[in-house]
Amino acid sequence: VQLQASGGGLVQAEDSLKLSCAASGRTFSTNATGWFRQAPGKEREFVAAIDWNGGKTLYTDSVKGRFTISRDIAKNTVYLQMNSLKPEDTAVYYCAASNYIFASMLRTDFGSWGQGTQVTVSS
Repeated sequence: VQLQASGGGLVQAEDSLKLSCAASGRTFSTNATGWFRQAPGKEREFVAAIDWNGGKTLYTDSVKGRFTISRDIAKNTVYLQMNSLKPEDTAVYYCAASNYIFASMLRTDFGSWGQGTQVTVSS
């Protein structure tokens, strides 16, 4: 499956952005899907994940209450709604399809990765 992330941009603190991850090649409705991010000089870190059917979601502590992951199975797309953005959210955001149906925080569970979209939050 090929993944295409979009929706990044330059915003101010407290603004919102909605990232999209569209799949092509085949459906990824039988895969859990996640978002990771990588800031300059730092390792790629988990942000959020959602089960294959949207039944369960996971978030890293720093985004709980601000970010929401969702999926539209009919559109073969996963979203990340980001509210109350902070400068520390600045990073390249990657979507990834898991090798499993249940959401996970483990980077090694994800076998297919998109190209990333830049999110920059100014103070």
